[in-house]
This record gives sequence, structure tokens and C-alpha cells, in this order.
Amino acid sequence: MHRRTTGVSRRTVTKAAAGAGLAALFGAGTASALGSRTRDVSVPSAALGRSAPVRLILPSGFEAQPTRTYPVLYLLHGAHDDYTSWTRETDIEAFTEGRDLIVAMPDAGPTGIPTAWRGGPDYETFQLKEVHALLTRDYRASGTRVVAGVSTGGYGAMAHAARHPGTFTAAASYSGILDTMAPGVPALVDAIVARENLAPASLWGNPFLNLLTWRDFNPRDRATGLRGTALYVSCGSGLAGGTGDWLPEALESALWPSAHGFTDTLALLRIPVTTHFYAGGGHDWAYWKREFTASWPMLARGLGVPE
Repeated sequence: MHRRTTGVSRRTVTKAAAGAGLAALFGAGTASALGSRTRDVSVPSAALGRSAPVRLILPSGFEAQPTRTYPVLYLLHGAHDDYTSWTRETDIEAFTEGRDLIVAMPDAGPTGIPTAWRGGPDYETFQLKEVHALLTRDYRASGTRVVAGVSTGGYGAMAHAARHPGTFTAAASYSGILDTMAPGVPALVDAIVARENLAPASLWGNPFLNLLTWRDFNPRDRATGLRGTALYVSCGSGLAGGTGDWLPEALESALWPSAHGFTDTLALLRIPVTTHFYAGGGHDWAYWKREFTASWPMLARGLGVPE
């Protein structure tokens, strides 16, 4: 059980949303300004049983054009990090200066796995419905969305897009966990959960006894849902061809077969995907920043904004 939140079942959330409407259910977020364009918003969340943060970067002309709506770029953080990582590790604020879009960086909890936990918090609903409802209501977000993420956020990008076909026009994963059932990956996922002093079974249960649940949340098993979504997948080989920085390279190596299994399945399904599999590389921002830049033209097309 996720001890940092009070669990609310997905069925309860769905029933309440149907009865009261998303806006009334989720309430207004409390915002604090971090600059002329950047806001931290605390979002009341029924899916999490608490308020959770999302960092926003607003368009340069947001205040000057009060009737205009904007597409949204969702950026998801990785394991053992938080919603501030993209502004801390990249120049995303400067990069989006002058571009007519909203950047949303929602919380995914301490593990960075944005999914519906077994009997616990539902980060999938938080990110896809509650944050979206707030952006639509308070920040003039349009219905156009793209998503990108690093590590467990890369998992989230592909899982969200696959499990909710048509929600995103484009999705990008940088060193993501794209086949949770690949050899060695269930143990890796369990280790991520255990590092936060949580019981591994509190995520999706046991990978053998609860195989159907694991498959239901596995991007590779849900790949048919990605048809029609523009896709970008990158991953390094890690230790094979690496430079000797063994820990981040070992992590990257562990995800290499998972990424290939995922893209091989896309190929069998004849679902187009742009891939960048490179020799060496580590599981860190030095590579993810480069990959975001490489995927930007695809994301920009999905958003309908100039590159």
C-alpha cells in the first residue's frame, strides 16, 4: 500500500466524476508564480486522496490574449525525482519562449511511475483527467496534447498513449520502461518501488499471480492503442560501448531489450515509430536532453506549432 496517500478506488473516482462533473470534483488549484511564465499549481485530487503539484510554463502572450487557447506539452519525470526535474535539468523554459503552447509537468509520486496503483493512488487519472480538467478550465488549454517522458516517465508517456487511444497526437520515450514483462524488468520495477520503502506488490501485484494486471499496464501489450499516434523511442546500449560510468550505463543496458521488444511489436503491427538506438549512453539527463531536441519536430507537428 502506498503509505504517503489515502487510497481512493478508481471506481469511486469514476462514479463521483459522472455525478458531479470533473470541474466540481477536482476544484480549483492553488497557484504560486515562479517567474513571468512559470507556475506551480497544487491540484486537489480525488484520484490521489490529496493535493498534488503540477509545474506549468505558460505561453509568452498568455495574459495579452485572454481568449486564445493553447495545445499542451506534457513532460513526465523519472524515478526518485519530481515534477521540478525538467526545469531543473533542462532549458525547457527558454526553449519554449515565444512558442504558443503550455508545458505541463505533473507529479507522479516518488517512484515516478504514473499509473493506477493496486488499491492505492491513481496517477493515471490524476495526470490524464484531473490535470487536464484544471488546464482546460483555468489555463485555456485546447484539446490537443502530446506527451514525453524520461525513464519511468517514458513508460508513462507510452502507457498513457496506448491505454487511452487518441488522447495524445504524439508520444516520446527517452530510456523508458516499455515492456514491463521483459526478462529482468519486473525485478527492476520492484526495486524502484522498494527503494521508496513501499511494498513491491502495492504497484500491480505479483507479476506472476497478477499477470493480467501487469499486462494491462504494459505498453508492449497495449501497443495496438498507439495506432495513429506519432511515436519516438530512444535508448542506449549502456555498458556495451559505454565509457565506464557503470551505474547509469548498467541501468540503460537493463532497458535496452525492453525498448527493442516494444518497437519490434510496433513493427509487427505496422505502427510507425521513429527510433534512435545508440551505442553506449547512460540513464541520465545528458542523453535525454539531446533526445528531446531530436524528437521536438515530431512533437511540434503533434502540437500544431512551428518547429
